[in-house]
Amino acid sequence: MDKVLEHFLAIAEAGSFLAAAETLAVSQPALSYSIRKLEQSLNVVLFERSSRGVRLTEAGETLYENAMIMRRLYGNALGRIERQRVKAAHGISIGSGYSSWDLFLKDIVMAQFRAHPDAPIHVSLGSALRCMAQLLAGDISLFIGNQIPGFAHANAVEFLPMGMSRDGYYVRAGHPLLEAPRSLAEIFAWPSVVAVPSESRLDKLQSENARTLPELPQGSYGHAFTSNSLAVCLDYLQAADAVLTHSVLLGPYLARQGVHQIETIPGEPERAWPLGIYVVTEAMGDAKVAQMVELISEQVRALDLPPVPGQPG
Repeated sequence: MDKVLEHFLAIAEAGSFLAAAETLAVSQPALSYSIRKLEQSLNVVLFERSSRGVRLTEAGETLYENAMIMRRLYGNALGRIERQRVKAAHGISIGSGYSSWDLFLKDIVMAQFRAHPDAPIHVSLGSALRCMAQLLAGDISLFIGNQIPGFAHANAVEFLPMGMSRDGYYVRAGHPLLEAPRSLAEIFAWPSVVAVPSESRLDKLQSENARTLPELPQGSYGHAFTSNSLAVCLDYLQAADAVLTHSVLLGPYLARQGVHQIETIPGEPERAWPLGIYVVTEAMGDAKVAQMVELISEQVRALDLPPVPGQPG
């Protein structure tokens, strides 16, 4: 912002040339000269001077109101430029579900950090809906997760399918359902737990008839507990005889947490989802995004997932 206007604002806010000079760490004569030149350029008097200090004239009030707006706009511009600089320096922001993070994304992040310690990656963990909201808002550059059913903004993003994942059903150690293979009817006779967000602001991301929660068989107990936090769901699961529905890809991680997958009897229907990467359409040409997409794709290919129907294997 122009130095003369900074001097003017400092005097108007301090109420005296002496106090403003001390605040700005400049000499009072230099400050007086600056304001005199400003008044001459505008051909008006900006301050009424007295033994008690100064106060703004009508012209001074007009300049003060507009100079305040200019200072705010200038500050906003500097802040935005700094955020852009930090974003460029920090590399890339990625969204991920819990399964992808545990399976491979944490390894990619650590490898990138070791290779480029001055450009760390920001990772946001959550459901596909929450990650999509962050992607559309520009908070993340891409995310990996299940394809969102009934997504209402498909033209704004690209979905790059990587393979098929499916739901598994998990309970605490010692749960009766672990004693033998079970049907879905047997499994969902117990209270259901699902790690999904319950936020009305996310509803607009899906069409009205899209289902967020898994559809349960007739006669099921019902969804007893939901949370946007997987850790909270696991705490609940350990304290209750309930069943968590989550991707089979997370099975190894859940087993380390003392939660085990129920074996289903052969022939039971499977709830499967395409797993892939969502990227905002205009970011497809970004070199950092393209590099991260390739790194993630390599890791997903190593999982040897079933191909998405209609996609090459």
